Amino acid sequence: MLRGRLPLKISAAAALTFACGISITAALFAAISELEYDKMSLSLQQRAGARVAAIEQGLDDAVELLTTTNQLFAAVPQVTRAQFQDFATPLLQRHPFIQAFNFHRFLPHAQRAAFEAELRQIVPDYAMTEMRDGIVVPVTTRASYLVVDYLVPLHSNRAAFGLDVSQNSLLAQALEQAIISGQTTASGLLTLAQGPQRGFLILRPVYRHGAPLQTLQQRRAALIGDTAVVVRADELVQKILAGADLLGEPQLALSVYADASADPRQLIFGHGQAPADATSGTWQSLPRWLQFPYHSHYERSFACAGRSWHVRVEAHPRPFLADHLGSLLTLITGLLFSVLTAAFVQSLTQRSRRVQLLVEQRTTDLKRSNELLSADVRARKQTERALRESEKRFRRLLALSSDWYWEQDANFCFTHITSGFSDKSNMPLERFIGMTRWDNNPEMRNSRWGKQHIAYLESHLAFSNLEYAMKDRNGQLRWFSVNGEPLFNELGEFRGYRGTGSEITERKLVEQKIQHIAHHDVLTGLPNRALLRDRLAQAMALSRRKNRALWVLLIDLDRFKFVNDSLGHKAGDLLLKTIAARLQTSLRESDTVARLSGDEFVAILSEQADEVLSDAIVQRLMHAVAQPVLLDGKEFFVTCSIGVAVYDMSRYDAPGDVTLHGETQNLIEQADIAMYCAKKQGRNNIKFYTTAMNQATLERLRIETALRNALEREQFVLHYQPQVDLASGRIVGVEALLRWQHPELGMVAPQRFIALAEDTGLIVPIGAWVMRQACAQVKSWHAAGLDKLRLAVNLSARQFNEPNLVASIAEVLLETDLPPACLELELTESLFMHDVALAVSQLHDMKALGVQLSIDDFGTGYSSFAYLRTFPIDVLKIDRSFVGDVARDADDAAIVVSIIALAHNLKLRVVAEGVETAEQLDYLRQHGCDEAQGYYFSHPLPAHEVELLLRSDINVAA
Repeated sequence: MLRGRLPLKISAAAALTFACGISITAALFAAISELEYDKMSLSLQQRAGARVAAIEQGLDDAVELLTTTNQLFAAVPQVTRAQFQDFATPLLQRHPFIQAFNFHRFLPHAQRAAFEAELRQIVPDYAMTEMRDGIVVPVTTRASYLVVDYLVPLHSNRAAFGLDVSQNSLLAQALEQAIISGQTTASGLLTLAQGPQRGFLILRPVYRHGAPLQTLQQRRAALIGDTAVVVRADELVQKILAGADLLGEPQLALSVYADASADPRQLIFGHGQAPADATSGTWQSLPRWLQFPYHSHYERSFACAGRSWHVRVEAHPRPFLADHLGSLLTLITGLLFSVLTAAFVQSLTQRSRRVQLLVEQRTTDLKRSNELLSADVRARKQTERALRESEKRFRRLLALSSDWYWEQDANFCFTHITSGFSDKSNMPLERFIGMTRWDNNPEMRNSRWGKQHIAYLESHLAFSNLEYAMKDRNGQLRWFSVNGEPLFNELGEFRGYRGTGSEITERKLVEQKIQHIAHHDVLTGLPNRALLRDRLAQAMALSRRKNRALWVLLIDLDRFKFVNDSLGHKAGDLLLKTIAARLQTSLRESDTVARLSGDEFVAILSEQADEVLSDAIVQRLMHAVAQPVLLDGKEFFVTCSIGVAVYDMSRYDAPGDVTLHGETQNLIEQADIAMYCAKKQGRNNIKFYTTAMNQATLERLRIETALRNALEREQFVLHYQPQVDLASGRIVGVEALLRWQHPELGMVAPQRFIALAEDTGLIVPIGAWVMRQACAQVKSWHAAGLDKLRLAVNLSARQFNEPNLVASIAEVLLETDLPPACLELELTESLFMHDVALAVSQLHDMKALGVQLSIDDFGTGYSSFAYLRTFPIDVLKIDRSFVGDVARDADDAAIVVSIIALAHNLKLRVVAEGVETAEQLDYLRQHGCDEAQGYYFSHPLPAHEVELLLRSDINVAA
C-alpha cells in the first residue's frame, strides 16, 4: 500500500492534450461560425436580389408603358386630346403608381395666346405657369416654351396642366439625353407641381410625323415635344414590392436611390428602420465569426431608363442563438471533451507514477502488481478505443449535419429517430420505429428506384440524396431526402445503418412549378409548343404500335383581332382562356389541347378501340367555340377555322414512309396549310390536308422566291395600252401595264404575282420601278415629237400607304423632266376605306404636284358620292364588268349612263375600260363618254410597237 498522497502536479501530457483539444475546438468553432455567417449572407443576398429584380422589372414596365404611349404619336400623324386620354386611361388603372401621362409640346411665343385660349376652353381660369423654387408662379415671357399640353388624369393633376417646364434643368438634361441616345430616359428626382411629394419623369421625344431621324441634327430639327410618365417615386417602389409580396419582412430595411450611389438626397423610398452599426468600437477589430452583434447589408446598382438606380438592403441583428446554435454546441462540447481528455491523461500519469512507487515499495508482490498493471492496460486500451469511436461518430455526424438523425438495425428496421423528424414531417415516430422504410412506403417494392435502394442496403453500401414522398397524418404529400452509411463492428460484421434526413417539400413544389411553367402556357394553362411536340411524338408512337389513326387539328380563331382592337387585350386574354376551357371540355381526357401561339390552338386526337375518329368530333369543337362569350358586358360570337392533318399508319407500307410522314413538325405544318385553306374559303370552316394544298403552297413559294430576284435580274417589262379620245378618235394617252418575263416560267400573268407582291411588300420597289420606267419612256416620246401624250400608272394599296410616296413621285418627275400634268395616277376605291382623313391628306399632297388623279374600276367597290366631292379627283374609269354587256343588259347600261352623268356633273373626265366591240363603242359615244381603252382599239403593246402606232396618226376609233 502506497503511504501518503502524491503531490498534485499537472503533467506535460495532460497540458499538451488540453492545448490540442482547445486548438481543435477553436478551429471547429471558427469554421462552423463562418459557415453560419455565410448562410446568413447568402440568405440576405437571395432576399435582397428578389427585391432588386422586382424593382428593376417595375421600372422596365414603366419604360414599356411610356414606349407604348410614344408609339401612339409615331403611328398617328396628329394625336387628339381625346385619343390620348382614351389611350392612357386604362394604363393608369392598371398601374396606380403612375401620377399622370402627359405630352410636352414646344410652343413658340407667337402661339402662346392661341394656346392659352384653347386651354381656357378646358379650364376656364387657365393661365400659363411655371415652377420656381418649388412654387407654381405665372410664366415669364420667353421665345419658346415647353408646356404640358395633354395631361391624364386632369382632375388630380390640375396644377401641372399647361405648366411650362422648359427651365427645369433636370427635364432638359433628360430630354437631351433621350434625343442623343434615341432611348427612353428618366429625369432626376424633383418636386412635382401636383403637391409636395417628390417624383421623377420618364420621357421619350416626339418627332414630326414623316421626318427623317437618322442623324442627331435631323432629330433635333424634327423634335416637337415629348411624351412622359410622371411617377410618384415612393409609391412606385411601394406598389412594386407590395405586388410581389416583398414588404412583409420586418428584419430587412430597404432603401432605394435614384442615383448610382446611396446619396441621401436621391432617396426615393425607405422601408424599415436601418439598424445601428454593430461593428463599430471594440467589435470592429475582431474577426467576423467573433462579432456577436454582427449584421450585414446588400447593395446593388443597375441601369434603367438612361440613368443609374441604387438599392441598399440591410438586415437587422438577430438573437445570437437563433443562428449560432451549432457553433456554440461545438464550442461547449469541445471544451468539455478537452477537459475530460486532459483529466483522463492526468489520471493515467498519476496512476503510472503510483505503479512505479508500488513496484519499488512492494517488490515482493511483483506478480500481483503485474496482473493489476495488465488489467489497467487493457482497460486503458478499451477506453481509448471507445474514445476513438466516439470521436469518429462525432465527426461523421458533424459532416452529415441536417434536420434529423436516424439509425437502423441489421434488418433495416428503424431503432432510433430524433424528434426533428416528427416536427418536420408531421408524422408520429411510432409509425416508423421497428419497421423498414418500405413498410411505410409500399411503392418502393414495385418501383425501379425503390428496388435499387433495397439492393444498395442489401449490399451494405452508403447512399446519399435518396428522395421519396409520403403522406402525413393530414393526407398532405411531403418529400424527404435521406443520406446513410452502413455500420460494422470491430470484427467487420454488419450492424445496421445510420444517417440523416431532410424535409424538401418546399423545394420539390418549386421544382414542379418551374417544370409546369416551362411546359405550359402561362395564360391558359394548356401545354405549350415544347410539351406539344413531346405529346405528339408519344401519340405517334402509340399510333404506330397499335396501328390506329391520329388526327392533328390546328384551330385558329376568326375574329380574335376584332375583340382585341375593340375591347382591349384584357378581354382578348379572357376570350383565350374561355376558348381553351371549352376545347378541353369538348375532348376526351386522352386527347391533348395545346396553345401554339396567339389565337392558334392544336388538338391531338387519338383513335380508340371503342371510338373511331370522325368529322363529328371536329364539328363538336367548332360548335363549342361558336357559343356566345360575355366580354365586358357584351355578347360576342367567335368562330374558328380548323385544319386537320391525318396520321394513319395503315396508309404507309414501307418504313421509309413512316420516317417521312412521322415527323411531328410535318404534321403541324400540314394542319397549318389546311387551316389557311379553310380561311381562304370563308372562315368558320374545316379542311383536311391534301397533297394538292401542299403543291399550291410550294407553287406560291416558288413564285415568291423568283419574284424577290426578278427586279434586280431585270425580268420585268412594261406594255402600254392606248387610251382613245372618242370625239377625235386619236390616241391621247397610254396606261402602263406590268409584265414578268421569267426565263423558266415564261410570261407570268399579272394575276399570278401581283397579289403575292402586295402580301410580301415587294409591290413597293416594283411600283417605284414602274413609275420611273414609264415616266422616262413617255418623256422620250415627248422628245420625239409626241408631246401631247398622257401616261396612266396604277398605285397599289401598299404603295399608297407609304409615308414617302409623294416625295418619291416628285423625285421621279424631277429626274425624268416629265410635266406633272402628263402623269395620271390610278387608284382603286378600296384605298380610301381604312383611313379617310389620311387618304384626303395624301391625295391633296399628290394633287399639289400637278398630277391628275383617277378612280379605277369605279362602281365595283364602296362607291360614295361623299369622297367624290371631298377628294381632288379628275377622272372616273368605268369597270370592264359594266362595259361588257352595256349593249344588251339594261341594268349595266343604266349604271354606265349614271356614272357618265355623275362624272360630268362633277366636272370629271370619264374613261371606259374593256371596250371590245363596235356596239359597245357606239353606245359609249352616244351617251357622252370621253375616252375608252380595250382590245377593240389595241392590245397592250411593247414600247416600240406603241411608238409605231402613235406615229401612224390613224383614227383608231374608226
